[in-house]
Amino acid sequence: MSQRVLVAQIMHETNTFSRLSTDLDSYRARYLYHDDELETHFRGTRTEIGGILDSAEEYDWVLVRSIAANATPSGKVTAEAWTALKGAVTGAVETDGPFDGIYLALHGAMVTETTDDAEGELLVELREMLGPDIPIVATLDLHANVTDRMAASANTLIAYRTYPHIDQYERTQQAAELLQRAMAGDVSPQALVVRGPMLTGANHGRSQSGPMVRLLERAAAYEREQKVLAVSIQVGFVSADIEQAGPSVVVTGDGNEARCREIADDLYQMIWDTRYETTNVLLTPEEALRHIAAADPSDKPFVVADLSDNPGGGGYGDGPELLRAMISARLENATFAMLTDPETVDICYAAGEGAIVDIALGGKVDPSLGSPINVTGRVLRFWDGDFTCDGPMWKGTTLSMGRSLVLRVGSVDIVVTSNRAQVTDHQTFLACGIDPREKSVIVVKSAHHFRAAFEPIAREVLLVDSGALVSPDLSRRSYQKLRRPIWPLDMN
Repeated sequence: MSQRVLVAQIMHETNTFSRLSTDLDSYRARYLYHDDELETHFRGTRTEIGGILDSAEEYDWVLVRSIAANATPSGKVTAEAWTALKGAVTGAVETDGPFDGIYLALHGAMVTETTDDAEGELLVELREMLGPDIPIVATLDLHANVTDRMAASANTLIAYRTYPHIDQYERTQQAAELLQRAMAGDVSPQALVVRGPMLTGANHGRSQSGPMVRLLERAAAYEREQKVLAVSIQVGFVSADIEQAGPSVVVTGDGNEARCREIADDLYQMIWDTRYETTNVLLTPEEALRHIAAADPSDKPFVVADLSDNPGGGGYGDGPELLRAMISARLENATFAMLTDPETVDICYAAGEGAIVDIALGGKVDPSLGSPINVTGRVLRFWDGDFTCDGPMWKGTTLSMGRSLVLRVGSVDIVVTSNRAQVTDHQTFLACGIDPREKSVIVVKSAHHFRAAFEPIAREVLLVDSGALVSPDLSRRSYQKLRRPIWPLDMN
């Protein structure tokens, strides 16, 4: 007889220092699907839901699709939104059960107006509803803040291993296999979490080089031990002011808690021992532009990442300081994506395609991080903001930036959008008529995910801290709930 499995996705990486609250419209701006819409939008994609749909066919599960919800990182999720999102899952348990197993795609760093540990609250409630014997497995973002409640209530927690995150599909297949084994009674998995006095570590999880590579190699070796079912390393999310933020190690075992704790302790010690290792070199906007100006000609573009205004970490996406420097330097043959400024979008649409406009660009959400730039530009073209990712991240998924346009100021083509999102895919440019490979300089609002698609075409990648909300300078954040003392804020 086929097993009945409930599948749901609720994701948000909450920047508790953001001024922007996260409501249901924030989810709708990215995606918010129910029931059979999961099949429609994710079948054939390299995503968690795409992975679980394929696994369900492989294992002949009866799959009950509940919800798939994801919002661009921003401030706390409203109480109303959280009630609706959580209720979609708990309601399915009440009305569509019984179930033999549960699969959840979660982020692991979600904070709401009512709880600092949204995933933990959901897992606790599900465990209370289901009892101790129904296995619950969840996949997490590599930047999850895994709490004690999450590990205690889930049988298995498996985080992505890559940053950029290009292995969601593979991690979901790993989780599905363990779920199948648990439902068949072959294993009795239980997750265990270890954390310590660190807010950041493991080179922020960058998996191309540095300590994360060695950590993953050691974790993979441990996974080959009998009764060690999964080993996951989470580097945490520093912009969440909660008590249990920071790096953690989760080991899922099969009745071997003492050995799992030894493994977790060893890996966490390695995170501590490598805490000073970093592969990033940060530049100011002016330093980056001087470097570009001094370079020899090339047929490949510089790729410049404005990482401190990365919407993927909760940045507002309207930070103007790097763009201001580019315009002042009269940078030639450059493009900039994306600047989120709905007010500018409205002005330009009213003016019409081809119009010359005088506008105050960017810097609207928090001018203290950079005031708007007064510019004169030409509206090159309008764009509906929709595109389908064809790169390594989120391949096959469709994103919408809302009403958008390309504005040319000097020799810089600026993609101005209504919705926020970090740049991870060439289609961000191609869909609005810009071929990034033909530009001398490509600027992206992203911290690291852009590398999967853009590093292969770059002559060089430059990382800029323009002083926006998600600057890597942790002293800019005023933590109130975080456990103390903690590295690097209080200790060496």
